[in-house]
Amino acid sequence: MVELRQVSKYFGKSLAVADVDFHVEPGEFLTLLGPSGCGKTTLLRMIGGFETPSAGQILLDGRDVTHLPPYRRDVNQVFQSYALFPHLSVWGNIEFGLKTKGLTRVERHRRVREAIELVSLDRLELRRPAQLSGGQKQRVALARALVCRPRVLLLDEPLAALDAKLRRAMQVELKRLQARVGITFLFVTHDQEEPLVISDRIALMSHGRIEQLAPAA
Repeated sequence: MVELRQVSKYFGKSLAVADVDFHVEPGEFLTLLGPSGCGKTTLLRMIGGFETPSAGQILLDGRDVTHLPPYRRDVNQVFQSYALFPHLSVWGNIEFGLKTKGLTRVERHRRVREAIELVSLDRLELRRPAQLSGGQKQRVALARALVCRPRVLLLDEPLAALDAKLRRAMQVELKRLQARVGITFLFVTHDQEEPLVISDRIALMSHGRIEQLAPAA
């Protein structure tokens, strides 16, 4: 589903990602694990189309998307900050991406209702982000990303802002959601426990390189 071929990224003279070469299978939950500054978020941003590689190729489902903008890739992203629209309700936030795709009102309503039920946000549809807890905001961000039915979902440390108890609960929830919707998940974290709970495979990164890529065991 995702394939990187000798991908490198320079910022000026600084090498952020060095000759990264790996693939992610359809429906797989793969985690990029490493300390701050190791290149994992830069790698995620290149897959999402927010950064362009200095060298190498990125393929999504066999299609070269190296130089395509984000809106021309069948990919969605959940950010650490949630990036919710404060003036829109839960329903409005989730529906926003469907409106940009030009779906009919009936189809938008059906998909938003399914997404709300999927992430257990029933009876919260009219609330604004300021009226939600951290865990509820995270669920809205997930629903907004999933409702467009991307082939790949990118998650950039989405649980970092949650307290320890809620983070553990959301780890289980993420794995349940991924198994249910069957979308390929590419997850970024510096937390060493998280990947062992939720990942099919883990890519251990250091200084812009993948040092090891293997199942959690």
